[in-house]
Amino acid sequence: MEGDSLVVTTLDRLGRSTQNMLAFADELRGRGAGLRVLNLGGGDVDTATPMGSMFFTIMAALAQMEHEIKRERVTDSIEKRREAGLGLGGRPRRVTDSQIRTAVRLVQGGEPAAQVARDLGMSRATFYRRSRALASQQAAI
Repeated sequence: MEGDSLVVTTLDRLGRSTQNMLAFADELRGRGAGLRVLNLGGGDVDTATPMGSMFFTIMAALAQMEHEIKRERVTDSIEKRREAGLGLGGRPRRVTDSQIRTAVRLVQGGEPAAQVARDLGMSRATFYRRSRALASQQAAI
């Protein structure tokens, strides 16, 4: 709305590319709204002036470059961890493989899979996925 300001912490949170951010800034200006970027001192960035537009363009390009560098680092780290045979982190498993094997035996013995999964504290889909993964691991050995 006219006279409002959009406040963002950093420019890389505003858009994915310089072109995207510039188009968004133009749309804001067309609506009469301002833009405040907190890591640039928190002042308004007036993209209506030549100096403000140039400053915003340069900062948007730097934000895009920073985003791409972060993405490259993450991708590189994931590749290196996979090559080294290391895990990628994630949530630790609460249910052990031994518990899954026991649960599979219960289901094969006639217990309902939904009840067995509920007793383990997981969904039925997770139980089936874990039991399939465990079976394929054992088949590979």
